[in-house]
Amino acid sequence: MISAIAWVPKGAAKAEPIVADLPSKEEIEEMINSGALDRSEDNGDNGSEDEDEDMVAEAEKQTGDIAQALAVAEALGKTSKNKSGTQLEDLTDGLKELDMENYDEEDDGIELFSKGLGDLYYPSNEMDPFLKDQDDDDSEEVEDMTIRPMDSVIVCARTEDDVSHLEVWIYEDLDEGDSNMYVHHDVIISAFPLCTAWLDCPIRGGEKGNFVAVGSMEPSIEIWDLDIIDEVQPCLVLGGTVEKKTKKGKKKPKYKDGSHTGAVLGLAWNKEYRNILASASADKQVKIWDVAAGKCNITMEHHEGKVQAVAWNHHVPQVLLSGSFDRSVVMKDGRVPTHSGFKWSVTAEVECLAWDPHTEYSFVVSLEDGTIRGYDIRAAKSDPSSESKPSFILHAHDKAACTLSYNPAAPNLLATGSMDKMVKLWDLSNNQPSCVASKNPKAGAVFSISFSQDNPFCLAIGGSKGKLGVWDTLTETAVSGKFGSYSQQPNRPKA
Repeated sequence: MISAIAWVPKGAAKAEPIVADLPSKEEIEEMINSGALDRSEDNGDNGSEDEDEDMVAEAEKQTGDIAQALAVAEALGKTSKNKSGTQLEDLTDGLKELDMENYDEEDDGIELFSKGLGDLYYPSNEMDPFLKDQDDDDSEEVEDMTIRPMDSVIVCARTEDDVSHLEVWIYEDLDEGDSNMYVHHDVIISAFPLCTAWLDCPIRGGEKGNFVAVGSMEPSIEIWDLDIIDEVQPCLVLGGTVEKKTKKGKKKPKYKDGSHTGAVLGLAWNKEYRNILASASADKQVKIWDVAAGKCNITMEHHEGKVQAVAWNHHVPQVLLSGSFDRSVVMKDGRVPTHSGFKWSVTAEVECLAWDPHTEYSFVVSLEDGTIRGYDIRAAKSDPSSESKPSFILHAHDKAACTLSYNPAAPNLLATGSMDKMVKLWDLSNNQPSCVASKNPKAGAVFSISFSQDNPFCLAIGGSKGKLGVWDTLTETAVSGKFGSYSQQPNRPKA
C-alpha cells in the first residue's frame, strides 16, 4: 500500500545524488546491539495467532481505521515472524563468507596471469572494445541517475510484503505531451509509515536541503536525506525510545525527552520558519519541533482523542490547525500563546484538513463519515459553548474521506480521496460545492493525494494497491473549461 505522498519542488534535488558509503563491520554491530534493525521484540512465540490478533488490534488502536489497520498489521505481521532470532546469525555468516580481511590474498593453485585473450594488448583505451563498452555503460548509468531541473520528483511511502520504504519517483514531461515515470531510488525504513512531510531545513549545513520527515507506527519521527542513495540510517530522529533492561533482564522502552508516546499520524512543515515541524500523534498530543536543534519546543494537549492531522496557515505561519478523533478541530495562534484557541465540533472523526492557499481565512476538513466541511475562521466564536457553523457541508463520499488537496494555482478547486476508491474534483465557488470530475484511479482505497506545486494540475494518487498514479486533471473537459485559464504548463503530460 501507499500511505503517504509528497512532491519535491523542482530544482530542490541534487542533479547527481551522492551514493552513501557502506557501513563498516563495527557500525553494523552497533546497529544490531542498539536494536535499530529490530522491527519487533522477540516474545518467545513469534508468529502465533494471538500475536497476529494483538497486532491488528494495536494497528486499529493507533490508526483508528479497521481497513487501514488490517493492511498495516498484515505488513507488520510478516516482519515479526522468525526474524529477530536469526538476524544476528545471518549478518555474522555473511561477513564470514565475504572474508573482507583476506580479500586481497592469492589462493594457492590459481594462476592469476593467463595466456588467453586477457593477454591481448591495445595501444590505447579507445581501441579496447571492453573498456569502450564499459565507458558507454557508465555514461548511460550516470545519465539515468541524473535528475534534471525540469524533472518533477515524488516521494511515496510504500509497504510491500514485509518491507516498508520510501520510493523517490521521477516524473518527466516529454515531447508532444507524453510523460514518463520511474523509480530513481528507494530507502528502506524500519517501521510502517503513516505520514510524510517534505522540508528543506538546512540540517547538515548550507542554505537548503532536500529532506523528508516520516511519521510511523513508532513514536519517533525519522528525517531522511533524499540526496543520498543507499543510505541505511536517517540523518536525524526526533523523539523515540531507548531500551532499558530491568532487573529480570527484560527490555523495557524508555521514551526520550520530548518524545511522542504513540504513533505519529500527521506532520506539517512550516515553510516560513523552515526549522519548525508540527506533529500529531495517537498519544493525543500536538508537538512543535525545532528540526535544526533536534528537539521538541512545545507540547500541546488540547485534544481528548488521537490527533490525526495538523496544518500551518499559508499566509499567517504562526497559526496551526489540528484535527482529532475526538470530533473536533482546534486552531492555535502562536502569536498569542496564552489564548486557548478556537474550536469547531464536527460530526465524525477527523481524517484530514487543509488551509485554502488562496485566502488566510478558510479551511476544509474531511471526516470518517465521508463528508467535507468548510469553515471561515472570521465566524469563529470565542465562547466555547457557542457553535460555529460551517460555510458548507459536502457529502462527498460513501466511505471515509481519507485525504484532500487544494489546487495551488486555481482558486476553489479541491480534490478529495476516499476509502470508496474514488477521487473527486470539486468547485467550491460561493461556498456551493459542485463536482466537476470524478475518477476511479484503480489504486484501491485512496489514502493520499496531492497536487503538484510546479505542475499544479497534476494530482499524485496512492492507495491500498500500492500503485502510484498521476492524474492530469486538465484532460477533464469540465476542469479545463472552468479552471484552464490558470494553467501555465504549455506541455502537459497525458493522463
